[in-house]
Amino acid sequence: MQKEQTIDHALRATWQAVAKMYNEQAVKYDSSMAMAFVLLNVDIDKGTPSTALGPQMGMEPTSLSRILKSMEEKGAIYREKNPDDGRGVLIKLTEFGKEKRKISREHVIKFNETVKKHVSEEKIKHFFEVTQTINTLINNKEIFKK
Repeated sequence: MQKEQTIDHALRATWQAVAKMYNEQAVKYDSSMAMAFVLLNVDIDKGTPSTALGPQMGMEPTSLSRILKSMEEKGAIYREKNPDDGRGVLIKLTEFGKEKRKISREHVIKFNETVKKHVSEEKIKHFFEVTQTINTLINNKEIFKK
């Protein structure tokens, strides 16, 4: 089987193309795709516990810490004690962060709308079914069973 015919190659190559596309846009706003992803995953009104962000985004704590530090330095987020958990910290968006979030959201919507113009609703439905099945197989450890 040639690598171009494997499901994992298609997923990886497509994701790399999407990430490159988003990073090319983000750099125009002195940002990155990872920062935009954080902005879109922080609850705009209540903030989000820092411990919830990593798993929510599928990101390692070290990488997330680095991104959050950079975002804080740029003035996009701030940290606040979590009133529900004295040991925890909430990540909240500044007004500047909310503006950046709006831009990020517009880019995600544009991407989705453009794809939907070129791919039928049925094919998109199948795409989501396939990705859900792959995730289920992985989560249930069914791929490399002994």
